[in-house]
Amino acid sequence: MPKKKTFKPLSLKGIKTYPIKSRKSKVSVDDFAKLPKKGGTVAEFFDCMPRILGAENLREVADAVVRTHKAGRTVVLGMGAHVIKVGLGPMIIDLIERGVIDAVAMNGACVVHDFEAAYVGCTSEDVDAEIGGGTFGMAEETGKLLNRAIKKSPEKGLGRSVGEMIAKSRFEFKENSILAAAARCDVPVTVHVALGTDILHIHPQMDAAATGVASMQDFKLFASVVSTLDRGVYINLGSAVLLPEIFLKALTLVRNKGHKVKNLTTVNMDFIQHYRPTTNVVRRPTQGSGKGYALTGHHEIMVPLLYAAIIERL
Repeated sequence: MPKKKTFKPLSLKGIKTYPIKSRKSKVSVDDFAKLPKKGGTVAEFFDCMPRILGAENLREVADAVVRTHKAGRTVVLGMGAHVIKVGLGPMIIDLIERGVIDAVAMNGACVVHDFEAAYVGCTSEDVDAEIGGGTFGMAEETGKLLNRAIKKSPEKGLGRSVGEMIAKSRFEFKENSILAAAARCDVPVTVHVALGTDILHIHPQMDAAATGVASMQDFKLFASVVSTLDRGVYINLGSAVLLPEIFLKALTLVRNKGHKVKNLTTVNMDFIQHYRPTTNVVRRPTQGSGKGYALTGHHEIMVPLLYAAIIERL
């Protein structure tokens, strides 16, 4: 039998210390929050936020967007459908109309919610209530009109085809459509579809060939946009899987063809941080040059904050 080990409490006598003022500290009272005044401006509110961690990152992202825009370089927004479902379309449309956002990339679900908001002024069905009876995703007009628009001119790309359809329509609420605003302003909106993921794909009007052609056309257009992102900004807003993968493939494609895309600012905004956007948006594209940010929080809170900060800086 090995001899049993015995332990005594370690004495604290003789430890080495140093004056606290000689130490480098990461937080200073100069960085602490200030109390906002009643009736103050948005700019004054942002000045009151602490200059620490997420609050400072938010300022830096807003500064990067405005700096990039004023320098005439490219700002791109990639987005998931939840952004539309929580009512943020008007802010994105305003940034498109101001020329701050130069291009938008979407997943397929964005098209559904953008169209429904424009067509009937409401969207986001109760999936839990509908799935049991097999009626989830079966809104007739959504399946028919969107698939018709995609099939009509797939060579234009999916985003432009649907955007022009909405822009030319008499839909009562079309001023809420990001796709229509982009078509009106001649701003690229690309839609990146994974077959079988969207309710459009379970309607009889679905044309897989046309959808594939349109989405591939949009990927090529998106790659063209990414080729101009040297010293630009790419924001991934709410897409946890599809767009981070699309972005990384487009980035490697354009670098392979000799386009210089360095020193870019990348941002992932979501209510939790996932592996793919953290890796494929924040970290990998900025290796060696540039800077990546992760802003965590609910879209309906974080996007208005970022929007307000950008508008103030403009």
